[in-house]
Amino acid sequence: MRRYDPRLIFGVLLVLGGLLSLLDATGVISNGGGIFWGLIFAAGGVFFLYMLTNNRENWWLAFPAFTLLGLAASSFLPDSLEPYDSLVFFAGLSLGFWWVYFTGTDRWWAIIPAGVLLTLGIVSVLEDVSGVETGGLFFLGLGLTFILVAVLPGEKSGRTWALIPGVILLLFGALLGTPYSGITDYLWPAILIILGGYFVLRFFTNRSPE
Repeated sequence: MRRYDPRLIFGVLLVLGGLLSLLDATGVISNGGGIFWGLIFAAGGVFFLYMLTNNRENWWLAFPAFTLLGLAASSFLPDSLEPYDSLVFFAGLSLGFWWVYFTGTDRWWAIIPAGVLLTLGIVSVLEDVSGVETGGLFFLGLGLTFILVAVLPGEKSGRTWALIPGVILLLFGALLGTPYSGITDYLWPAILIILGGYFVLRFFTNRSPE
């Protein structure tokens, strides 16, 4: 079987880039550069996704796969949808972690970055599009993420602790921007004290008698 020369791939990419630039310059399409890089990112994402689906033991491949697919999707967006770039990109990153969790629920830790990244994407697009204050929404997203850590399927042992920061963060987010927002000055110390006390209590109650 004849081996592929890297110069062939490089040449095809140059021709593709030239054609897209020409179509962009003549007004046939817009965002020619974005489409060019989007196709390259998409090709890389599909490659890693193919490897991932053929051997799910290599779950770490979900990270480059969905990161590149997220970059591709954001690159394809036209200029009119530019404010949504960050949401699409962060959603791609989040999908990688959700894949890791749902293909092995013992990897519950992936829920936390998945929820945080999705929250960041939603917050960023709301700030760009509407200009509203999103501090409260950010903490609501964090709180919901920790609640999901505690209640989603998988190994439950030792995960009930997530309910404590989850509920406090939900309260924190709900109070921001209200006349009662001053209460939030006391919630961070409360999170540290309650969560620290929980782990100390678990340490002493789980000790086997000598």
